[in-house]
Amino acid sequence: MDAKEQAAGEARVRRLLIEPLERLGLAKPSKLTVAQFEAMIADLCGKLAYMNDLNLQALAEQVASMPGGRDQDQFPIAAKILKWAGAIQPPADDASPLFRAVFADRLGQAALAEGWAPELLVHLRRSRIWPREYDLNQIRSRAEDARRRIIRQDEQVARGGRLSEADWNFRRTRDLAQEKCQRIAALVVEAGAE
Repeated sequence: MDAKEQAAGEARVRRLLIEPLERLGLAKPSKLTVAQFEAMIADLCGKLAYMNDLNLQALAEQVASMPGGRDQDQFPIAAKILKWAGAIQPPADDASPLFRAVFADRLGQAALAEGWAPELLVHLRRSRIWPREYDLNQIRSRAEDARRRIIRQDEQVARGGRLSEADWNFRRTRDLAQEKCQRIAALVVEAGAE
């Protein structure tokens, strides 16, 4: 998303999410100062700029039905709103700072070089947390299973067999995921060069 698209997205978030909630009477959370609340709103607008109109309206409806505060008349904290937004419309993988950081790190570079990046991507999409050692062992194990499956498929073809549509889809999906991981890593390199 370039700067112009980001600005348009932020304006859309303000128009379709923030302003309707303010018109309903939701106020700043009591534990935040006015400056902190304004910073929270600006941060929400920036982080939710990727969402489309319909999903922003759905998020506004959900936030309105689950307000914060003792009297249920306040904005929920940003962490809750972001979690709900992610359930409605997850951000693109390349828009996530977590994904970018993982693939820029030695961890992500090793995953790309050693062929377990697709499984790492699946883990990140599902958990949205930096992988721990246990997670890495599971990810590598799933990648090894995928490699064995591909080897068996290659052997089948070498013997004159044919791959099923499911086998082709598996290979294609895994190749596309590997390419996506490489693009995410490249975005970080490009951003660092700017």
